[in-house]
Amino acid sequence: MISNAPHFESGKPFILRLDDPQGLLNYLIRRGHARQGEALTAAKAGEGNMNCVVRVHLSNRSVVLKQARPWVEKYPSIPAPVERAASEAHFYRLAAGDPVLAMMMPGLLDYDEGSALLILEDLAPASPLADCYEGAAAIETQLLQKLARYTSALHRLAIPFDERRFLRNEAMRRLNHEHIFEVPLRTDGAWSKVLDQITPGLDSVGEVFRRDREFGETVKSLGQRYLEHGGSSLIHGDLFPGSLLRTGSGELRVIDPEFSFCGDPEFDIGVFYAHLLLSCQKDDTSSFWLQVALESTPRSKSLALQYAGVEILRRILGVAQLPVSLSLEAKRNLLERSREFVLSAPYRSVD
Repeated sequence: MISNAPHFESGKPFILRLDDPQGLLNYLIRRGHARQGEALTAAKAGEGNMNCVVRVHLSNRSVVLKQARPWVEKYPSIPAPVERAASEAHFYRLAAGDPVLAMMMPGLLDYDEGSALLILEDLAPASPLADCYEGAAAIETQLLQKLARYTSALHRLAIPFDERRFLRNEAMRRLNHEHIFEVPLRTDGAWSKVLDQITPGLDSVGEVFRRDREFGETVKSLGQRYLEHGGSSLIHGDLFPGSLLRTGSGELRVIDPEFSFCGDPEFDIGVFYAHLLLSCQKDDTSSFWLQVALESTPRSKSLALQYAGVEILRRILGVAQLPVSLSLEAKRNLLERSREFVLSAPYRSVD
């Protein structure tokens, strides 16, 4: 874990570290979440990419601490805005006012703006749905019904107009835009070598799609929509199996809305559809998700498919790789589906 203090705009932040349990206890005491002399143990919580996330066990309870730093935690060379913590905190506060969302997400116990740090309810024991990528778990239709209930509640959530400025998440959206809509189509010799290390021959396959002008222009247009569309619907912004947990009783929980903003509900729907394909779920399962999600939030199927196509593209040719064991031919076929989805409907200007 990186121990150097990140640069924050103001004040002296608390730096979340596993090797300083006493400092961690003192911090929780100052924030009113622990008592002097209380037993404390801490461990890394999950395999998150963006943030430093630690599970803290106290005498009779546990909490999760999540700190945004000026870089991507898994890739420290990539800068990232600490303001994402403020957007995530605001998301949780809004979600707490809706019974469906509040039931399906951890509660926000505290937010330390100066340290860009959230203290969250611990949902353990729960297992991540990300195990679906290696074929270890199928995603059941009952779980998809629950997820559609979540997206319906989220996308229909009434956002007061004067609150939308707190949900723009512009810097994070620009970062995500670059990695979703631009990086996968760049011709970059250094990254080409990385792709071939992941799957020999993948760079040559990718080059066919990078040089497809119509495909590239449509992806670019969708990217502009992603950046500029001031929709009224609050979206999660990173709805994939890594943001979902299954409890021991089979209930669904949703975490990590740091990419959230007001935009197209089709983005959430399409991104999750892409991951059903990327994790090789049954065709009936993938089709079922599109059906129930679009019934719950009546929107454009073609736009959802276009966003799904871009998500497939970036997960195969971009930086944010998935723990999948797909052959070169399987990846080629998925990229063909990506192009099919992206070009399935003419791009329409922002509504």
